[in-house]
Amino acid sequence: MPERGGDKLVLAYSGGLDTSVAIRWLKEKGWDVVALTIDLGEKKDLDAIQERALEIGATAAYVVDGKTQFLRHFVWPSLQTGAVYEKEYPLATALGRPLIAAMLVEIARREGANGIAHGCTGKGNDQVRFDVTTAALAPDLQVVAPVREWGMNRDDEIEYAREHGIAVPATSESPYSTDENLWGRSIEAGVLENPWEEPPREVYEWTQDPRECPDEPTYIEIGFKQGLPVSLDGAEMDAVRLVETLNKAGGAQGVGRIDHLENRLIGIKSREIYEAPAAVLLLQAHQALEDITLTKDVARFKDVVAQQWAQMVYDGLWFSPLREALYAFVAHTQRHVTGEVRLKLFKGSSMVVGRKSPEQLYRLELATYGRGDQFDQSAAAGFIKLWGMGVRTASEVQGQLHSLDLAGLLGGEVKRLTS
Repeated sequence: MPERGGDKLVLAYSGGLDTSVAIRWLKEKGWDVVALTIDLGEKKDLDAIQERALEIGATAAYVVDGKTQFLRHFVWPSLQTGAVYEKEYPLATALGRPLIAAMLVEIARREGANGIAHGCTGKGNDQVRFDVTTAALAPDLQVVAPVREWGMNRDDEIEYAREHGIAVPATSESPYSTDENLWGRSIEAGVLENPWEEPPREVYEWTQDPRECPDEPTYIEIGFKQGLPVSLDGAEMDAVRLVETLNKAGGAQGVGRIDHLENRLIGIKSREIYEAPAAVLLLQAHQALEDITLTKDVARFKDVVAQQWAQMVYDGLWFSPLREALYAFVAHTQRHVTGEVRLKLFKGSSMVVGRKSPEQLYRLELATYGRGDQFDQSAAAGFIKLWGMGVRTASEVQGQLHSLDLAGLLGGEVKRLTS
């Protein structure tokens, strides 16, 4: 990257190794660096991070509380959608990146900056999320990614930080790279890069080892209104408090550990460890409530939408016309997803043990086999005759079906008794 003179960048600053080194490195290249740290629920010492940015060389350092915006505008729509990447990953980091990128753009406008910068590696997905979001919201801004350009590996960065007196929370002895927000915590690098190795105990911070969890289960009841969680155990809660409470409750029972060998957008496979107690519980509860309130065809098509949504979010396309159009469908489906779900948490597992809704499509008088059964069984024979008419006609006219060799299905010895 050529030397700069007098140009300004707004850097997404986490306080970690990559972005701390990036401040000094960008400054050496002639950039005026403004640091932006966004609190999405990481429980870091934000004052210390802000001061560290200035000590390293940033000319200004912003700290923004983005927890409510994160849940309301990014997590909740994805929860309503039921989006889970490759059936395992609740998209915690992927959902945080478009918000951070949007805030970078806003601060860049306020500061009169020429561009934004991030600490993403050229191997990862986050670089795409930052770059594409910036292109969507502010195509005139330049995007600078020092980690893609400086040619240092992680050990080199640690040495660079030591030589320049930069205090960072990473060492060669503890090489894990982590990212966390309210929706989940991700851990990678170190021994985790061997997919055969069981994750060591020290990588987990949010979740208790299931072997050490209480010997009695925990029951929780989550209330939803139009697909959004609004209460816990009958008490109304704001979004941030509800997620924080579920993270603690789920973590205490070892719920939310995910070991995922995922397909990154750029074409490589990566082993990621996630802790996401609240996400796992809320997705499970929301699905249970949809099971009792959505019609069969809507629910099945919504699964297709959820898969498409998860792929787009993972691939950095939150700010895209298709994602917005899909949400119009999702929002319509959530009009009747109101009610309560009861979950049982026990030693690393969670299961739905109850669900109810004032608009549920489950009707006891139709489902029961006991007293009160109002199902018209006389209608079944005619329905089945019409339902099977196509295969009956094909068998009678073309013969492929009734001409199959069924004797082979009986296998070997057949026992027959007579009276």
